[in-house]
Amino acid sequence: MISSGKAPLRFPGIQMVRTSTQSKAINEVDGPSIITATSGMCTAGRIEYHLRWHIGRPECTVLFVDYQAKGTLGRRILDRDEEVPIHGHNYRVAADVRQIFGFSGHADSTDLLRWLSHFQKPPRRLFLTHGDEGASLCLRDEIKRHLGWNVAVPEYLDEGVLT
Repeated sequence: MISSGKAPLRFPGIQMVRTSTQSKAINEVDGPSIITATSGMCTAGRIEYHLRWHIGRPECTVLFVDYQAKGTLGRRILDRDEEVPIHGHNYRVAADVRQIFGFSGHADSTDLLRWLSHFQKPPRRLFLTHGDEGASLCLRDEIKRHLGWNVAVPEYLDEGVLT
């Protein structure tokens, strides 16, 4: 809710879709429209279908309101690759690509440290498995410095024994 007490995504004209058939029908809309999708890095789901239809259209804008990790379709679009692979085919990126910040639902390092500091007993080992390696390594160092915990940033295919 915003300060007015009204839900920001409830307004006249909005149409929520719940099925893939309804979602695909969006691509047949003639005229301006806004398509919102909560699919993170654009790596799966209905957003890929919408991107296939609109990424090559210069009159369209792809607006990212969150972080896009390296190696993801979202990052490749944000980095303005000339072409991006979607569903096994390459699509030319002609849409205007923009990014704004402040809408992420993820906590930052300060929030995570604050949350961790409330643990009555620290874990034997904390594994940081989400985020870019550089950011994870910095967070690991912050946790070690402030809380003195045993923290690991595993690499791909690393294994850890949980007992």
